Amino acid sequence: MTNKFNRVLYVGVTSHLAKRIEEHKLKLTEGFTKKYNLSKLVYFEELPSIMEAIEAEKKIKAGSRKKKIALIRNVNPQWIDLSQDL
Repeated sequence: MTNKFNRVLYVGVTSHLAKRIEEHKLKLTEGFTKKYNLSKLVYFEELPSIMEAIEAEKKIKAGSRKKKIALIRNVNPQWIDLSQDL
């Protein structure tokens, strides 16, 4: 997730993406996304198990900002809000 200026990036994992996005957009949960006004979904992966999702999250979080931006640009070059299609 990012903010409207695409300056701050957040990586997380959830078992219910649409519900979690709504919580972020409505700022229902205290924390990083609320503090930095992150409400735009610019990248996501659907994985077969929670264990695989956690591993992918760790790998992405461990990467540099440059790698995260490249990952986003590869699937979403315009950085559009993908939550519209959920």
